[in-house]
Amino acid sequence: MPVKIRLQRHGKKGKPFYWIVAADSRAKRDGKFLEKLGTYDPTTQPAEINLNIDAAVKWLMNGAIPTDTARAILKFEGALYKKHLLVGVRKGAFDMEEAERRFEEWMKNHQKKVEQLEAKYRAVKEAKEKADYEREKAYSDARAAKRQEETAEATAEDTSEETTENAETAAEEQPAGQADETTEGDASDEQTTDQ
Repeated sequence: MPVKIRLQRHGKKGKPFYWIVAADSRAKRDGKFLEKLGTYDPTTQPAEINLNIDAAVKWLMNGAIPTDTARAILKFEGALYKKHLLVGVRKGAFDMEEAERRFEEWMKNHQKKVEQLEAKYRAVKEAKEKADYEREKAYSDARAAKRQEETAEATAEDTSEETTENAETAAEEQPAGQADETTEGDASDEQTTDQ
C-alpha cells in the first residue's frame, strides 16, 4: 500500500485550513487517513504550521512519499533534515548524540529565521496601517476644509444678500419719508394762508 504525506482540506469556502496526514494514496483527498501529523493554516501571515516532527520522520523512514506542498512544509519544519541525520546514524557516519546536537543547532537557527520573518511581516503590516491612516487623515482634513469653505461662502452670500436687501429697503423707505414731510409742510402752508 503506497503511503503519501499530503494535505487534507478543512475549513470554509475561501478560508482553507489543512491537516497534514499520512494516507493511502488511493484514498480520497478528504477521506480516510492513517495518521494526522499536524495542521497548516495558510490564511495567517506568516502561515501557521503545527507538525509532529517525530511522527513525520517515522513515516518518511518507512517510505512515505510527501506531495510537493507537504515536502515544502516538512523541509521548513526540519523533518526532512532530521530524516537525513537519522539515515547518517543508520549508515554509521556519526552517532545519535551528534545527530541530536546538529538538529538542535539547526532548530535554533531556524527559530531565529522565523522570528525575523515574523518581524518583517509585522513591520510591513504596521507600515501599511500607518500609510492607510495618513491617507484617511489627509482625506478627512481635505473634506473638513472644503466644508469650511462652503460654510464661509454660504455665510458671505447670506450677509451680502442681507446688506443688499437692507440697502433696497432703506432706499424705498427714505423717499416715502421725504414725501410725508413735504405733504405735512404743504398742509401747514395751506393752514397759514387760510387764516
